[in-house]
Amino acid sequence: FLLILSTSSSESALPRLIAKMEHRGVSKPVVGITVPTGYSFNLDGTAIYLTMSSLFIANALGDPLSASEQISLLIFMVIASKGAAGVTGAGLATLAGGLQSHRPELVDGVGLIVGIDRFMSEARALTNFAGLTH
Repeated sequence: FLLILSTSSSESALPRLIAKMEHRGVSKPVVGITVPTGYSFNLDGTAIYLTMSSLFIANALGDPLSASEQISLLIFMVIASKGAAGVTGAGLATLAGGLQSHRPELVDGVGLIVGIDRFMSEARALTNFAGLTH
């Protein structure tokens, strides 16, 4: 967890996790397919961040999202979060892209969270890794 915290990427722990699973007796082919797949598709922290920050930006700009917009954005962000996995800070670009596709007038609000994105990136990576290992 300290390695992930310092790099802001759960990808940095991938080789060690693979080695630990193989050491515990899981076959190499099983580890080779399940761990990278889990890293690519189990991105709880990123999906939560993208959705919650979209709601924050909309409310901060005084233009809250309707219930249908929230659901639509949630579905989009869960899918879009898959592309933001391996690159530190990609969540911010994914957030801007998601807002641009749903509510272009909110894209300027991304500037409200740029200052805390490094800390949020650490939290996303830790949540992604914790969701994968449990």
